[in-house]
Amino acid sequence: VQLQASGGGLVQAGVSLRLSCKASGLSFPRYCMGWFRQAPGKERAFVAGISWSGKYTFYADSVKGRSTISRDNVANTVNLLMNSLIPDDTAVYYCASCRTPLAYFDSETYSRTTTYDHWGQGTQVTVSS
Repeated sequence: VQLQASGGGLVQAGVSLRLSCKASGLSFPRYCMGWFRQAPGKERAFVAGISWSGKYTFYADSVKGRSTISRDNVANTVNLLMNSLIPDDTAVYYCASCRTPLAYFDSETYSRTTTYDHWGQGTQVTVSS
């Protein structure tokens, strides 16, 4: 299984950024997906999650209202659109695939790193003030 994240970069506060994650080697439409981020000196933190069908989405409070997670089950991609970026969004962003196929979880389960078994290599997002 490979998860290839892209779309990061150095941006100014207030702009939008779209991260993308291309999956290969797994039956992508069967698995929920998540985005996490890790800032220097901090633990990896949940950002957003989406069910295998795309019907349900979940967000961390820190990004709720200014972020949208979506997926394309034909192209095997999961995307994260982040608007109104702030310096606190600076981190390495990781996509991950869930361990259990065709499962529906609550928001707390999406937020746990143990819910996921495959992780991408990460893409750096740096927001300058």
